[in-house]
Amino acid sequence: MNPYFVWEPYSGEPGWRPFAALLSPDVVAERVAASREALAGMFGLGLEALPARVVASVLFLGYASRLVSPPLAQALSGSVPGVGPEDLWWREVPGGPLPVAVHAKENRPASDLFDVAIRGLVMPLAEVFAARFRLSRHVLWGNVASALGGAAGQLGTRDAWSAVQELVARPPLEGMADVAVGRLRRRNCCLYYRIPGGGTCGDCVLKRL
Repeated sequence: MNPYFVWEPYSGEPGWRPFAALLSPDVVAERVAASREALAGMFGLGLEALPARVVASVLFLGYASRLVSPPLAQALSGSVPGVGPEDLWWREVPGGPLPVAVHAKENRPASDLFDVAIRGLVMPLAEVFAARFRLSRHVLWGNVASALGGAAGQLGTRDAWSAVQELVARPPLEGMADVAVGRLRRRNCCLYYRIPGGGTCGDCVLKRL
């Protein structure tokens, strides 16, 4: 569909880094710094106009989208990839969706979507971002809900939205968004509006109904 739904087969070629590297606060700080510079160039701003916490939230939203979109799509066909952090790799790019590669393992039932995508992949990364940048967990888990809503919107099926409804009914996603078929509205904000010229996202709580 689009790059957010792609996990490449892991080839072992140079440049790929294990997913576990992203669970290092120092590596996360490096990625936020790189993203901050890229956003500064895109908006024509000085770094002082881009608070690191805001950039960290926006970056985490993008990472969350890369982690939840492929499993959600596969769940619609009755299974999810049976992977954990040790089975994923990533590589640096100047912009756009984070490239992710996977070492294929046996699939698991679609009912394991929460355990694989949310508890297994997203939760450890959210804890690193929360600790390193003192980000509210409500903001971070709202970002995850937003990532799920974005994926469901791209998939465009009732089953996709039903799966998202089930996921956001479970802690720590519970209470982060209101979901109906074809629509998700956050109950908190990813902070993107604090970037001059950034505006608000389509599901933002700051938007008027």
